[in-house]
Amino acid sequence: QVQLVESGGGLVQAGGSLRLSCTASGLDFSKYAMGWFRQAPGKGRELVASINWSTGSTYYADPVKGRFTISRDNPKNTVYLRADSLKPEDTAVYYCAANYRGLGQYNYWGQGAQVTVSS
Repeated sequence: QVQLVESGGGLVQAGGSLRLSCTASGLDFSKYAMGWFRQAPGKGRELVASINWSTGSTYYADPVKGRFTISRDNPKNTVYLRADSLKPEDTAVYYCAANYRGLGQYNYWGQGAQVTVSS
């Protein structure tokens, strides 16, 4: 049974930082590209950042480029999202997801972690 469990969300003031973690179980983590998505109230889910399963190359959506950093620790089956210089518009539920070898759709999703940025 595959599980992705996010942690590290919470309330932070604008300009602050936090780090989200997502720990996976039940899969060969090293074979999965990992992504962080977010969904703000009344909006669709959007990809925020992703990290390749083999090269470790990364992608960032324009709104977070230069402020967020995605990383992974394969021995710990964990992917991280470091968020700096947070803005109120970063408020959303953040989800991690796993994509087998980076092919096709994301196969597995976490339950989500709420991030609220106050102005």
